Amino acid sequence: MFERQPPRRRNARGAITLEFAFLMMFGVLPLLLVTFSGVMIFAAKQSLTLAAGEGARAALRYGDIPERRANACMAAARSMQWLLNFSRSTPSCSAANAPPITVSQPFACTSDSSVQCIRVIASYDHDAHPFLPGTGRLLGWTLGKSLSSSAVVQLDLGNR
Repeated sequence: MFERQPPRRRNARGAITLEFAFLMMFGVLPLLLVTFSGVMIFAAKQSLTLAAGEGARAALRYGDIPERRANACMAAARSMQWLLNFSRSTPSCSAANAPPITVSQPFACTSDSSVQCIRVIASYDHDAHPFLPGTGRLLGWTLGKSLSSSAVVQLDLGNR
């Protein structure tokens, strides 16, 4: 009797464009931002590890203790220069005992208390200077207050 006509298609022009825009905004873009932030944090941690190691090696150079501490601080600062530039901070290598680079006074090594060691700590406060705006609070619960790395070197004080 009555033939049923197929339902008319609504005007769906632009629906795919909107779906693509939402997918980019809420799917791909956050994924890329989190990935980029993770890569930057990894690079910062690697730079801090290198800086602490370079500082500890520089403390092995001959000289008295203040010279060794200053050498360690300057070598660590050279290795993490991009982080210092990003955070607009300069280490105080004359004191060599203030963040972002801390060089300890000689102390008795844990492995052999008859020899002296120096510890170099390089740190970066990610909460104060996040790589992407807004990720300081977002990643703060996983990273802690700051990223840091340390290295300890045994001094040969007999060859000054």
